[in-house]
Amino acid sequence: MVGISVGEQHFLKGGIAQDLRTDGRKRLTYRPISVETGVIPQANGSARVKIGGTDVIASVKAEIGRPSSLQPDKGKVSVFIDCSPTAEPTFGGRGGEELSSELALALQRCLLGGKSGAGAGINLSSLLIKEGKICWDLYIDGLVISSDGNLLDALGAAMKAALTNTAIPKVKVSAEVADDEQPEIDISDEEYQQFDTSSVPVIVTLTKVGAHYIVDATAEEESQMSSAVSISVNRVGHICGFTKRGGSGMDPSVILDMISVAKHMSETLMNKLDSEISAAEACEDDES
Repeated sequence: MVGISVGEQHFLKGGIAQDLRTDGRKRLTYRPISVETGVIPQANGSARVKIGGTDVIASVKAEIGRPSSLQPDKGKVSVFIDCSPTAEPTFGGRGGEELSSELALALQRCLLGGKSGAGAGINLSSLLIKEGKICWDLYIDGLVISSDGNLLDALGAAMKAALTNTAIPKVKVSAEVADDEQPEIDISDEEYQQFDTSSVPVIVTLTKVGAHYIVDATAEEESQMSSAVSISVNRVGHICGFTKRGGSGMDPSVILDMISVAKHMSETLMNKLDSEISAAEACEDDES
């Protein structure tokens, strides 16, 4: 938790009220964003995203698994987050564990939608190899290297970039076998298919400081927030997820306004990420 003096608090809030933040940005302006892909060679896909002083890595590992009995026609996705104490001293011990769980749950909802699957950014059916028998299990890991606010948005962006970078081997299933037998499979070492990320959303967090809300809050700004709303929006403008932090209540009209702003900001963020991911992938291809 960032500690600032009373004078600094007034300065920070006064600047936001006048649409001029302490780092010179306007209320709805992001810090510089950079993306690097293929940072973990052993993973099926990986990416490193920096938003200002916040630095995170996401990796995707695909393993052969068995579909659950409740969803025999779908694969599975698990999200894990590690908030390292080296990134922020307050991440040590229980505080870091609770934040890691909170971020993982929010990102899982963002990527997989509700229990019905509505709003899902990942099509679990695309991970199926043989119904009821074989599927791909995706393990998506996020690591916080440096924390200066807006962790959820940064991790969401890193996971989107890592999934774009993900290549899954093509699998051939042996001839039909009896229902109680597991079919044999041949996993290709040469043929891969790119993961479809067209529906994977971006996350826009609007942080309320004083009477106004801002995007991409720094740790200093977050220390003065009354509440924050994180909204995940996909490429066509559909809301995929919604989470709120902070004890301050909000009027429904304010929430509707924030959703409208988040939709608008998601276009800016999506376009920026697309260009950064494309540049990173091109750079990776040149190096290989």
